Amino acid sequence: MFLDDLHKRFEEMQGKANWKAVFGEVIEVDGRRMIPVASVQYGFGMGGGQGPVRRSGARTRSPQKDGTPPGGGGGGGGIRIEPVALIDITDGRLRVEPIINVTRLAVIALLMAGWSIFWMARAMRAAGSR
Repeated sequence: MFLDDLHKRFEEMQGKANWKAVFGEVIEVDGRRMIPVASVQYGFGMGGGQGPVRRSGARTRSPQKDGTPPGGGGGGGGIRIEPVALIDITDGRLRVEPIINVTRLAVIALLMAGWSIFWMARAMRAAGSR
């Protein structure tokens, strides 16, 4: 039952993983046609296990009422969609305009600043101890 449900969900995801997930619907504004482009990533995982069977004198879990050892499983999945560009078609000319992720640039800048401050402080400490 669990595997059948998982297989069904996987087939649904495969049905949606096509070019329509990457290229959006054409948007027409004032004679300009624009097509949004996105980066689409799918991910999922699952796991399961089965407990030990009780042996004579051993302190392990006992089997369930139907005689099968205890077990369990789980799974999860997700999708990430990020806009990356906009295709602009105006007067028969095609132009691709990238969409810049400002948040990612700010995080990179902060990391670089922290890295630089760390190494400058370390160099100053090493120079001061001589």
